[in-house]
Amino acid sequence: MRQSTNKKRVVVAMSGGVDSSVAAALLVEQGYEVIGMMMRLWSEPGIGASAPLNRCCTPDQMADARRVAGLLGIPFYVVDVQDYFRATIVQFFIEEHEKGRTPNPCIECNRQIRFTYLLERALALDAQYLATGHYARVVETSAGFELRQSQDAAKDQSYVLHMLTQEQLAHVKFPVGDYT
Repeated sequence: MRQSTNKKRVVVAMSGGVDSSVAAALLVEQGYEVIGMMMRLWSEPGIGASAPLNRCCTPDQMADARRVAGLLGIPFYVVDVQDYFRATIVQFFIEEHEKGRTPNPCIECNRQIRFTYLLERALALDAQYLATGHYARVVETSAGFELRQSQDAAKDQSYVLHMLTQEQLAHVKFPVGDYT
């Protein structure tokens, strides 16, 4: 996997959608060594093109992400995190509902899956960064790293990233956050 290069390596969490695809393309254009990676979070037999629009990680979306990676000339991998997803996110959701609460599973998934589990995988591949298609920005200041809103307030997603630590912010990129 390790190539001899001076380029900084970045793993892009790809969903098969436009935003993560554009994030990968922007990073390739900026000269990074880009690796596409998609997480298999959930699997149901027979789910494909007829799946509801809010489902993530369907076989069709995986095929779209793989196709985009091919067009960009970057390697692409699927990481199976189904068991971990069920044990953390699904179980958290059930437990919170049993307590009469309405949890936001996206925030918890970002905390435990995307920006912990997947970031650890990226760093293990000698990547300096994990990038996503989130509409947010990270700015380094004298006080550390700050999570900021996207340039496009209508698309801003910084609210689902508010729990990122300084260590995580030091290793993430949100390439589409500067666009409207």
